[in-house]
Amino acid sequence: MSKDKRLAVQLAAFSTDIEAARLPAEAIERAKMSLASTVASTAMGQDIASARIIRNLDLQNGGVPDATVWFVGTKLPTVAAARVNAVASDAAASDDSDLRSIAHIGTIVSTTSIALGEKLGSSGIDMLAAMVIGYEIAGRIDEALTPGRMQRGFHGSVSTVFGGAIAAGRLLGLNTLQMAHAIALAATSIGGMAISADTSCAREYHAGCSAAVGVQAALAAQAGFEGELGVLDHPRGFLAAMGGQAIEDITRDFGVSWDIVTDMAIKLMPGAHPFHATAEAASDAARLGHVDPREVESVTISSSVQWTKFKGEPHPRNLVDAAHSLFYFVAASIADGRFSWEHMTPTKMADPVIAALQDKVTFDPNPAPLPDRFPHRHGGTVIIRMKNGDEFRSTCKAPRGSGPRGVEWNDVEAKYRALVPLSGLPGERIEKSLALIRGFEGGRPAAKLASLLNLS
Repeated sequence: MSKDKRLAVQLAAFSTDIEAARLPAEAIERAKMSLASTVASTAMGQDIASARIIRNLDLQNGGVPDATVWFVGTKLPTVAAARVNAVASDAAASDDSDLRSIAHIGTIVSTTSIALGEKLGSSGIDMLAAMVIGYEIAGRIDEALTPGRMQRGFHGSVSTVFGGAIAAGRLLGLNTLQMAHAIALAATSIGGMAISADTSCAREYHAGCSAAVGVQAALAAQAGFEGELGVLDHPRGFLAAMGGQAIEDITRDFGVSWDIVTDMAIKLMPGAHPFHATAEAASDAARLGHVDPREVESVTISSSVQWTKFKGEPHPRNLVDAAHSLFYFVAASIADGRFSWEHMTPTKMADPVIAALQDKVTFDPNPAPLPDRFPHRHGGTVIIRMKNGDEFRSTCKAPRGSGPRGVEWNDVEAKYRALVPLSGLPGERIEKSLALIRGFEGGRPAAKLASLLNLS
């Protein structure tokens, strides 16, 4: 296979050739929304132990002060700053998700683009374009891996790393060959295990690795380091090892639509995104029947995630377990009429009303067959049966804040105003930083954003 036909080179050519001015306004707007969501989630994750550990390690190591650790103010080398901010964002399980495969691409393209953009003094539009294009390439690669990589036990970090590499490569001005080598190096650099992400704080560790490795791959390629350009499509390469399928779709119809518009979902509630639509269905059914949770006889879930056997266990007592318990999502949504940021607290996890409902949850033994291979695109149905025989049901195919339903700034701003105060940032800076993000395409705003997010 000639070099110019290798997949890494084709992806690199698209990533380096397209101009920011050719990107649709909606894609740029979604990049700003992703950045706002990532900053908000980082604020929520600052005090989580895993985020503190990685932050303290990098602060102890120090280094060239290139980019800012959000809500701390200290500057670190670009790789370290991207890692620390990505870990804090993912630690809170309140960042973003992709409807195809639960990959948290927005966190990675946001943290890498802003860290490197601060170091380089990049324009706002260039950082946003880097985010859009990084999301596109990571999303296309991960779509080819779904559901093969999950069945083999690999977490979404094995694809989000490409988002970081592409975004960083764009801002560094890599040429096509250099970008191809950045992609090749990213492909051989990370192997996050899904079992660890589902049951421990390794989820955010994976995010930190993706951000750091993505930036490092682009820097190495810029310096002349070369990888195996056939690593993606070689018979023993990345796609073969990950169970890739529909590989021809990775390069099909470039620029016709944008993954950051069609498949990115901003989390408007915390926890595993595949549960969000079903949680919405639960709260909608409860409102429909004005349900008194004490009068519920049973709750039946028929959800697309049943096909992945991804539903967790009832009665969580920590953030990791709560983020992965569909029982808890549905019970809390019925009891409180919503699932929100407060449900990641120990107080809510111990709520006796929610606990009693979790014991009444059962699953449809014959859920509807999926229309395609992407289970996380298809939501779920909740049926609430009352002790008096009444029955209330609702179906939600895609949650608020997701591509199919659209993403509204009102929702993103509400999330920002709910979570950023958890960092201790004063109200005036919260509003100024939010306004800056909404107009991020103007000027060279990374350093100003870092200053506004500085608590010191």
